Parts: sequence; C-alpha cells; structure tokens
Amino acid sequence: MPMSEGRTTVARRLKDGTIVEVLPNATTRQFPPDDTDWARVDALTEEEITATAETDPDNLPLTEKRAKTRRRLWTTKFIRRALGLTQEEFSEKFRIPLGTVRDWDQLKTEPDMAARAYLTVIAMNPEAVIEALERAPQAL
Repeated sequence: MPMSEGRTTVARRLKDGTIVEVLPNATTRQFPPDDTDWARVDALTEEEITATAETDPDNLPLTEKRAKTRRRLWTTKFIRRALGLTQEEFSEKFRIPLGTVRDWDQLKTEPDMAARAYLTVIAMNPEAVIEALERAPQAL
C-alpha cells in the first residue's frame, strides 16, 4: 500500500504547543488521548528499563563494549553546525564540492580515509585550515 493511502500520519505543533493530526483535506484534529500508564513507566527501575531495552534488537542500549566496536560515521553536518556554516559556505570555505558535502550530510556516501583525515583537521582547527587555504593557490 503506498504511503498516500493512509499509512503516514502528518502532525503539526500549534502555537499553544498542542500537537494535532493534519488530515488529507488539510483540516486538523486532536490526537486521541494517550493511554500510556506514565505512573507505571516512572516506577520502572534502571534494571527493568535496561532489560526491556535489551529485547529491542534494532536499538540496543549503548554499552561500553558496543561503544568501542561501533562504526563511527563522519558527517559534515555536525562539523558544519558547530562552525555555523551552511552546506554552501562549508563547501566554498574548505574547497569540497557541494554535491559531496550534500551526499555526506545525507549519509548517501561516506568520506574515504583521506577525506576523513581532512574532516578531522577541519573539526580540530578550522581556522588553520581556512588560513592555509587562503594562502594556497586555487589550483591545488
């Protein structure tokens, strides 16, 4: 069944903070009341929470062992946001093709080892990279 046939719920937050469902005819309606027993959830111990989380194979809790073995994704988005740059500004400032930055941000492609090294240097000392690139000829 295509998503347009009712499998997708569109929501909107109103100015008062209420979240409503947006219907196909562009009208809105409030969601039904939440039947979650929050008192029961709040009463769970850390051990119960961890045991429950361990049963979800798609989102296992991050243990020390998992943290050491998980694959790190190098994304420009984190670096760009820390520097307050748009994709276009990041691309121009660090001489990385805009399409490449977009692909990295959207996790369509992953930087190779040389690009990861360059991103590491940008993340650690962006001013030095900018200064070096300003002094270097564009042809390099």
